[in-house]
Amino acid sequence: MLETRPQAQPEVPAQSRRGGDTRDLLLDCAEKAVLSKGFAATSIDELISAVGITKSGFFYHFKDKGALAEALLQRHLDREETLLDELFQRADELNEDPLHGFLVGLKFFAEMMTDLPEAHPGCLVAAYTYQDQLFNKEVSDLNRAGVLRWRRRFRERLDLIAERYPPRMDVDLDDLADMVSALVEGGITISKVVREKEVLPRQVLLYREFLRATFLGI
Repeated sequence: MLETRPQAQPEVPAQSRRGGDTRDLLLDCAEKAVLSKGFAATSIDELISAVGITKSGFFYHFKDKGALAEALLQRHLDREETLLDELFQRADELNEDPLHGFLVGLKFFAEMMTDLPEAHPGCLVAAYTYQDQLFNKEVSDLNRAGVLRWRRRFRERLDLIAERYPPRMDVDLDDLADMVSALVEGGITISKVVREKEVLPRQVLLYREFLRATFLGI
């Protein structure tokens, strides 16, 4: 799912960093590596080399590679929750109608996704899913919880819309909520394969039109 790329930070000498800075740098480097080549191909040695610390420094922050995986995914999920909260709050402030507010929010979302891959370097949820056998139950459960959180988020909005605008077609609202995750993951994949960054925003806008047809019949 989605995550904006954090702004580049000036390099800080290893001896001058605080513990939080080093941990964040480790997570930043790990995220870039995992999205580029997968978790299995990402080594602790390459991360400590990139950050400029010792192996004991790594284990000060993470007890093992599994703990790094969990922290990385949790940060990703927290960031996307904050981003979606802010994006749809802006839309709600512009329109109190639940359907039209959601359509505005999706428009904002599509505009944000036009800046691939800078605005959205990739999805850790998908990367973890493809290599699920590498992770312990805690990480797999966290990943599942993240996907279900998206379902709940959009289902809550769709319930409000359906109260005011009964659907004009037979549609399961859980499936309609899951379409957001499906089109984001699919859009990212297609965009990368065909090298067309416009694919994902077009998919979001197409989803908007499907919502219009579902609830307004137009």
